[in-house]
Amino acid sequence: MSAVPDRPLVPDWLAAPKDANALAAGVWPASAHRDDQGVLEVAGVSVAQLRDTYGTPLYVIDEDAVRARAREVRRAFDAAAARHGTRARVYYAGKAFLSTEVVRWVTGEGLAVDVATAGELAVALAAGADPARIGLHGNNKSVAELTQAVEIGIGSVVLDSPIELERLAAIAERRGAVQSVSVRVNSGVHAETHDFLATAHEDQKFGFALTDAAAAVARIRELPSLRFVGLHCHIGSQIFGTAGFEESAGRLVELHAELLAGGEIPVLNLGGGFGIAYTSADTPTPIEQLADGIVDAVARECDVRGIPMPNLAFEPGRTIIGRAGITLYEVGTVKPVQVSDDLTRLYVSVDGGMSDNARPALYGAQYSARVVSRTSSAEPALARVVGRHCESGDIVVDAEYLPADITPGDLVGVPATGAYCYSLASNYNFVPRPPVIAVRGGAARVIVRGETIDDLLARDAGVSTEELA
Repeated sequence: MSAVPDRPLVPDWLAAPKDANALAAGVWPASAHRDDQGVLEVAGVSVAQLRDTYGTPLYVIDEDAVRARAREVRRAFDAAAARHGTRARVYYAGKAFLSTEVVRWVTGEGLAVDVATAGELAVALAAGADPARIGLHGNNKSVAELTQAVEIGIGSVVLDSPIELERLAAIAERRGAVQSVSVRVNSGVHAETHDFLATAHEDQKFGFALTDAAAAVARIRELPSLRFVGLHCHIGSQIFGTAGFEESAGRLVELHAELLAGGEIPVLNLGGGFGIAYTSADTPTPIEQLADGIVDAVARECDVRGIPMPNLAFEPGRTIIGRAGITLYEVGTVKPVQVSDDLTRLYVSVDGGMSDNARPALYGAQYSARVVSRTSSAEPALARVVGRHCESGDIVVDAEYLPADITPGDLVGVPATGAYCYSLASNYNFVPRPPVIAVRGGAARVIVRGETIDDLLARDAGVSTEELA
């Protein structure tokens, strides 16, 4: 059996650990540790207790970790902006993971909320979020979505196309409203990330080309029902370092300066996309360094052009909630497979998979894993954690070293699954989506109920209600 050309049998960054029980720093929630019996605890709650109560697979989120990170990010950008005499607003990017409880956590810590659909907006509103502190994204917002945005007094709509511009203007005019809008611009900066995560290059669906943005702004300024509040850019996701953000900021400030001749522009929104650690090889940029680097770059560009610095906005999601989450699975089978003349890999099959974490299949995303129901003195063995779905690409963790004595019934924990796991979950193979459990101060509670087979059958019009009773 040969390796897939772009996926080596053993990644260069992966080395056999001295201790296959150790939890990589910066990847697991800070509250995660093993108790005296070797069982993992998160926020004082045993994963064995969680399995006994809620079953597996199971999403687990450390509430205090989310809250603390939200405060940390907000303070970093507040401080960076204040040094230059301006202000920053941080939106939580709801697409990373959204529930009413999470909205309450982040808004309680001073963040605004960014949504992209009527469904996400409904969650934010149900949680009590202030519409004036909600931003609406999306490349194909419906008439109904735009109408609702205007009617509730949403804080801003990020315009993505000329058609949407005219559509929103007509809706606002009919309702006698003036809607604040920003213009999403493709800065042309190519983020060093997976192609599907890079969102500022020219050949893709989002936003206006840099060369077309000025005409869009001019049109907005002609329309009495719209108020132009600023430019918006998002260069991608899971990005380390500040170079791409700084380059993008320079290009946006140049356009911002040109547009000032036509009127005030109160805000410059530089998006999000800040990376987190999924494995011990990942070294995410500290948030203070990111904030200082990006804001300082804007300040330099404004100073060179002799223009006042606008207020700034940012839209982090993954960096707020990603590390706070882990997913628990139970091992069903373990199978050694000889993958080369001198290499055997353990295939560890678990009771979840691509239906609860699509990222490895979508992007080739790498994750870590540990046996969390016990410790082991066995030697580390090369393993691949795979799901239960009828796809060879149903891989949860592509390559990891786990104890050689891993066995059916063991609990496996996969860290850094707080973002883009539940959000991308599906019912592939008619598998119900797992519940989401919040842990805090030694207590656990359900924040999103898990599905049952009956829930799935209830949507099937060929099943009678009597059969489900």
